[in-house]
Amino acid sequence: MVTCTDRKASPPVTALRARDLSAADLPERAAEWERRLRTASEARVELAHLYQGDQWRRAQALAAVATHAGFAPRLYVASAGLGLRSVSSLAPSYAATFMTRHADSVASSTSQAADWWDHLQRMDESRNLSEIAASVGRILVVLSETYAQAMHRELLALAASGADTVLIGGACDLDGVLRIPANAALRNALGGTLTSLNVRMAAAWLQHCTPGRLITPAAKERWTAWVGQAARPERYARTPMSDAAVIDFIKDMKSRYPDSSRTRLLRLLRDKGMACEQKRFAGLYSSTIGQR
Repeated sequence: MVTCTDRKASPPVTALRARDLSAADLPERAAEWERRLRTASEARVELAHLYQGDQWRRAQALAAVATHAGFAPRLYVASAGLGLRSVSSLAPSYAATFMTRHADSVASSTSQAADWWDHLQRMDESRNLSEIAASVGRILVVLSETYAQAMHRELLALAASGADTVLIGGACDLDGVLRIPANAALRNALGGTLTSLNVRMAAAWLQHCTPGRLITPAAKERWTAWVGQAARPERYARTPMSDAAVIDFIKDMKSRYPDSSRTRLLRLLRDKGMACEQKRFAGLYSSTIGQR
């Protein structure tokens, strides 16, 4: 199981953007969101084709890695707009996230995010992690800290289910779950951006598994030995940018990815090896977007 991505194959209509929900209390907003999804006239596409970007391509590639490791994988996606769905299910394009500073955030706190997730999980097509794990006996979960916090109650139920569970990333350790925290020191070996690090780590774990078995003592030993050899603490030596260069970057990225948040754009800038202090970037972002 992996998380959804901000980038979609097509931009969502206004009604399917979380920013355009009324300022009612959370249960009312969740009910309104469900109604909008259910009655949307926009084209519905498979989730496998709805999400875009490097992170999603890496997530889909996990299935091939899992097959090579001796499994018969089924891929599910955790979405702040849809709940937990199979990648073969259909949905219209939408904009919703648990990232609190994003324009389309569905919650302003961790507790609100958890309550929103519970509402999503009551929708007809949404699945349940424990039920999925019970049907196959094992599950590999790849989650950012933000999404793991929103799904904490569901993760606790999964941990109590007895299924072999590996959690890559996440927010905290859970009894009954083998958690492998995100480790930026592995980026030198795995490549890519921090955004896709958890997915790349998941692929690496599968490559170290005993064929057809998700968790074994031998796999843990191989993983520990590999991490010890591959880990390289990152040293940031980013290149400073002028205000004009930062503004040009913001304009360029917003033209390519109009729904990207300020936080995401700053992360993209830093992933390119460029430097800009967060408060300075926020000011330049506000002034630039305000001029358009």
